[in-house]
Amino acid sequence: MYAMALYNQHVCPVDNWLYNQSCEEELFLQSGADLCCTLDNVPLISKCGALPPESCFFSLICSTGSFMVMMIVLLRYAHVIEKHQNCVLNTASLSTGWICAAGLIVLGNFQVDNAKVLHYVGAGIAFPTSMLFVCLQSALTYRLAKTQGEYSVAHLRLCLTLLSFVALVLSGVFFCQESFVLQHASAIFEWVFCVIIILFYGTFAFEFAGMSEATMAVLARGGALGPAGREHKVEALGGPGPHQSENML
Repeated sequence: MYAMALYNQHVCPVDNWLYNQSCEEELFLQSGADLCCTLDNVPLISKCGALPPESCFFSLICSTGSFMVMMIVLLRYAHVIEKHQNCVLNTASLSTGWICAAGLIVLGNFQVDNAKVLHYVGAGIAFPTSMLFVCLQSALTYRLAKTQGEYSVAHLRLCLTLLSFVALVLSGVFFCQESFVLQHASAIFEWVFCVIIILFYGTFAFEFAGMSEATMAVLARGGALGPAGREHKVEALGGPGPHQSENML
């Protein structure tokens, strides 16, 4: 999307740090090596997807990404229940991830040049909730970790969470400034934040590699019971627990 916007001269390249208050011609009408850029040409993600044809791909990417986020969050939720048991962190992660997906749909389908208020509402939902989701998942990973490999994944997620937090804060702070240089830095940190979040979602491959039909069964039951929950339910109904079964034999 950035490459397409750059090719169509809708935004300036990330290595450009020179901006003007105004230009004699719009960027896409200019030619030559020396381009005149204004704040309308800062390579923010929103600006890269504001004009056609890249706006079409921006909507497609955000809608597809929203669906992928919902699926990954749901599978992670079921995996935790199946391998361990449900908890507040797991439920909160599911809710936060789905709210993020909703914000991503709004963000992608209402471009900043056409519906600025709705676009910023979507961004205001998607970015903070994605940050909250990775924080909750990092805490959940540490809580459930038992082996050295699981702790290594937890350390990796913690590092990605800290980096994404720094990138998001710097992007937000710089975006509110009037300086051309800081606005450009905001765009760079915004891209860095999104790349880190994508890498964080990629770390779920460690858990999903061990998924089985039981995980799908958890989804079919609505995620009500995990292994520990089934044992407690049997005991609560007066059925034989693990120790009682041994005595019966």
